[in-house]
Amino acid sequence: MANPYNIDLDRNPANFQPLTPITFLERAASVFPTHTAIVHGQLRYNYKEFYDRSRQLASALIKNNIVSGDTVSVLLTNTPAMLECHYGIPMTGAVIHSINTRLDAKTIAFQLDHANAKVFIFDSEFKVLAEKALKLSKKKPLVIAYNDPEYNHETKAKNFQDYEEFLKKGDPNFKWLMPSDEWNAISINYTSGTTGNPKGVVSHHRGAYLLAQGNALTTSMQKHSNYLWTLPMFHCNGWCFPWTMSAIVGTHICLRDVKSGPIWKALHDHKVTHLCGAPIVMSLIINAPENEKYNLKNKVQFFTAAAPPPAKVLEAMHKEKFDVTHLYGLTETYGPAVVNDWHREWDNLSIEEQAILKSRQGVRYLPLEDLKVLDPDNMEPVPHDGKTIGEVMFRGNVVMKGYFKNKKATQAAFKGGWFHSGDLGVTYPDGYIQLKDRSKDIIISGGENISSIEIEEVLYAHPSVGIAAVVAMKHEKWGETPCAFIETKSGKKINEDEIIKWCRQSLASYKVPKKIIFRKIPRTSTGKIQKYLLRELIR
Repeated sequence: MANPYNIDLDRNPANFQPLTPITFLERAASVFPTHTAIVHGQLRYNYKEFYDRSRQLASALIKNNIVSGDTVSVLLTNTPAMLECHYGIPMTGAVIHSINTRLDAKTIAFQLDHANAKVFIFDSEFKVLAEKALKLSKKKPLVIAYNDPEYNHETKAKNFQDYEEFLKKGDPNFKWLMPSDEWNAISINYTSGTTGNPKGVVSHHRGAYLLAQGNALTTSMQKHSNYLWTLPMFHCNGWCFPWTMSAIVGTHICLRDVKSGPIWKALHDHKVTHLCGAPIVMSLIINAPENEKYNLKNKVQFFTAAAPPPAKVLEAMHKEKFDVTHLYGLTETYGPAVVNDWHREWDNLSIEEQAILKSRQGVRYLPLEDLKVLDPDNMEPVPHDGKTIGEVMFRGNVVMKGYFKNKKATQAAFKGGWFHSGDLGVTYPDGYIQLKDRSKDIIISGGENISSIEIEEVLYAHPSVGIAAVVAMKHEKWGETPCAFIETKSGKKINEDEIIKWCRQSLASYKVPKKIIFRKIPRTSTGKIQKYLLRELIR
């Protein structure tokens, strides 16, 4: 029998519009046209100017034959141009492809080809890299160079079309294109590709709209907050914060280089209320020279993801007036989709106890429909005992459409009606989850599973350890044993025997690293430790 509430009650333009985060900027420019939207060095744009420039970009792209479904690739730092691209490109119905600025030319060329880039916008700081990638690419996109006025461009790209000149060809009153379907792609982001070619993660307008609002609601961001860009915008589209800030009519504080001095100066000068970053950013902040630090007047909200921050780091951040919230997610979930939602009664616990609780990943974001730690063999939830390990799985509107041109990988990722994250974790009695490892990073020694994260927590507690990473090392008797890589803090010295003795105080004997290697630990541009490179070193 037909549902009576569906009879003669159809969708029409008056009661249904596809969801898209572009509307956040349109509203902000209409309601708060003169409010400062972007700060970049001496440069300032209010919301009307931000909206107009984004529409100019969209108009200029359409005049150059960009149509719905085309890809516009960008190789940019955290600048106004990058923010404008996050609106101007989808205003045409095209898809924004943000490229990691730390990649090599060969990988960038692969992405340009795989995504079928029609336009390539790059910061002239990366002129040499961009030229190499274009030579290796099979595509011949329209190439545009952004010459940032706040950067001393020794390699200014004069032989390419200038971004500002390109914008002048567009109409600031351009009537942008509402997506015909909110399921239409808004972005494609490529995974790190540690083995084989990277996979293209396709996100849609609906998911971006929901995650952007979820950021504000889940983290209680107030209207007109000031956000410092320490998180690369190329990383999961800046966790959707380029769109979030328009929803709350906030101010973007752009930052080209993530260094301790500029971070502290921006925090002080612009009364920053929020910033995001991997634990390495926290290390930069708390380990900065005293002459770079300021006595901040306001409490700063810091959202961190990637590896769980050690309790010691969380405690140090608290002392510097930063309130750290642990988030967790993947490129496939538009960035953060899990939050360590704080309970007021936890404020009464000691700093040490709070730090332990804050190291957990937490519970699902508001716009995520379901989050569970499941046994991947039978797809049943693991016991909520904080001990039994399973795979973290997601389900909902902020999960990717799938992998571009990769049906096999998409089907594997969605097996059983859940997105398989590849992360291993546990569920506590209160329903909060905690990561224990990547499935590929678990160490199996003599039949016992060892969490590399557990060992790293112990190592980070040592006063001389700056960065630590633990991977599996082959062993004739046990199959695998832990091997620890350590970067010492500046001016600190330590030896292997001391570290092993330190670990024995807190770990079962089979979990104690059998080898300690002191060296610089390779990390991605977003601060993630590249364990696959460490495994190759000891192979």
